[in-house]
Amino acid sequence: MNLDTFRRLFAYDAWGNLAALESIRLATLAPSSRACALLGHLAGAGQLWLDRLQGRPASTEVWPALSLDQCEAAFRDLDAAWKAYLDGLKPNDLAREIAYTNTKGERWQNTIGDVMMHAALHGTYHRGQIAMLVRESGNVPAYTDFIEATRRGFLP
Repeated sequence: MNLDTFRRLFAYDAWGNLAALESIRLATLAPSSRACALLGHLAGAGQLWLDRLQGRPASTEVWPALSLDQCEAAFRDLDAAWKAYLDGLKPNDLAREIAYTNTKGERWQNTIGDVMMHAALHGTYHRGQIAMLVRESGNVPAYTDFIEATRRGFLP
């Protein structure tokens, strides 16, 4: 993996999150729905991983209760923050280990590259859950596969 690949992955993540959010809006799901909770989790977890990478205390909950508008703002802020973080990295930084404490209070060490890979891929799992919930509500979910983002020209 190199920094340009991570830039593409985080661009995909940002695009996918906004597409999933729009599908929830179009489905007019209640703000208290499980799909909305998953969307808030995507915003919270993304920020939490970035905080860990930057050696900062958590600035948000991993499962924050956010409105759709708050999720949208959080996703846009997170996209800009990931871009800035990536722009500050050197290729050798990907192999550097960081120590952090997870939400269970356990201490762990992983490379920056592995943490970023997890953060970028985490959303695909939950966007799949959101798609299932949107479909179960009788609506059409967003098509958020990576290949769709490339076909539509959303990635650098």
